[in-house]
Amino acid sequence: MTKQIQIALLVAASFFMEMLDGTIITTALPKMAVDFNTNLSTITLMISTYLVAVAVSIPLCGWLAQRYGKKRIWIIAVLIFTLSSLGSALAPNLGILLVMRLLQGFSGALMTPTGQLIVLQNTPPQQMLRMTSYLVWPSLIAPAIAPVIGGLIVTYWSWHWIFLINIPIGLIIAGLGVFVMENDDQDRKQTPFDFVGFIEVGLASILLLVGAELATHGPVLMVVGLILVVLGIVFGWMVYSHLRTVSNPLFSVDAVKFPSFRIYQTGGSVFWITVAAMPYVMTMLLQTIFHWSAAKTGWYIIFIFIGNIGIKPFTNWIINKLQFRGALLLSFWASIISSVFLAIIGPNTFGPWIMFLALISGCGRSLALTAYNGINLIDIEPKERPSANTLIAVTRSLVQGLGISLITVVINLFEQVVSNQMAFTLSFLFLALITVYPLIEVWVLPHDIGKEALTK
Repeated sequence: MTKQIQIALLVAASFFMEMLDGTIITTALPKMAVDFNTNLSTITLMISTYLVAVAVSIPLCGWLAQRYGKKRIWIIAVLIFTLSSLGSALAPNLGILLVMRLLQGFSGALMTPTGQLIVLQNTPPQQMLRMTSYLVWPSLIAPAIAPVIGGLIVTYWSWHWIFLINIPIGLIIAGLGVFVMENDDQDRKQTPFDFVGFIEVGLASILLLVGAELATHGPVLMVVGLILVVLGIVFGWMVYSHLRTVSNPLFSVDAVKFPSFRIYQTGGSVFWITVAAMPYVMTMLLQTIFHWSAAKTGWYIIFIFIGNIGIKPFTNWIINKLQFRGALLLSFWASIISSVFLAIIGPNTFGPWIMFLALISGCGRSLALTAYNGINLIDIEPKERPSANTLIAVTRSLVQGLGISLITVVINLFEQVVSNQMAFTLSFLFLALITVYPLIEVWVLPHDIGKEALTK
């Protein structure tokens, strides 16, 4: 095993720890609400606080990595994440727990993009797809096993162990990082910090995430939330204009001139909204409309994640065979077709058929994730990859936070004019419809885009 692969696997392990923590916590929220004597809507601040901390902190990662070194920042981030996990487990009240979640979000925001930069900054185009594959697996496996692990922990132990399991993992990862990763102090740069850009990015992120969350809480707050989202978009345009014109931007946006990078920011963002929304819509349909138990629903939803993992050994082969354009188009069609057929299922639909549609949806999202990540940096010079990577991380964190909020608003709007079941039918069709945009965007690309990263 080469040193590069060892580093990639180590970074992937840190991604797995962060993603598992972010998804497993949802299973513990009801029990935590009881222990802290609060309601479920209040305890969900655990999730929104984390997302806001991530969105605000991510723009720092590129500047900090350049100023203090990628290895040093990554190890510090892993240690802060580990210690804040311990603090979360020992928190005596909800206030302390939320502070610990803020620290977890801050450290996660530094750990993930910095780790990706360590692996990919100097990776040649012909190795990009292979190295990306090592980094993708945590986002496929963690959501699949989180409900099972979380359920076992909450049922047979206590929610505290959801955080405590991070401690040995984090310490081992940080310790190995000290010895396995190469020092990069020679690459450090003393660049000025762009305070204006940081404030603008932070405000835009908070307005978008808070607005999207408020929009899910009834008609009155929906109006307020949508106003905040519009303001967030306005601030986002201000951020883009600022970063393009200032001499020392928080991070450069020049990478968007390359189609191989731009499609991840535009159509890719739209697609990832559908990826985040699909398990949620299916879960809500099966439980609230079909009145299935949580256990029965879980056996159907898990097929999305089985599809994620099951196709993974074949994704590189498919991409090399169909090229990036063909692989992305295939993944979009899989998502669209599965969404359309899920729109017409009912309580008496043949169970294996629903499982099969969930499986196809999962295969599509896994293939797209690998293809997008394999192509987005191939045209970017190594010295420009820190800024490009920061922009990717900012976009991804916002999209992950917006996905479920958007589809919740869509369902609520449909329920104002049609029956509840029809609202879910239309929501599946909505997900299929918006996937048409990334499909068209990729359709017009050159057939051989990203050919440098393909195996000859």
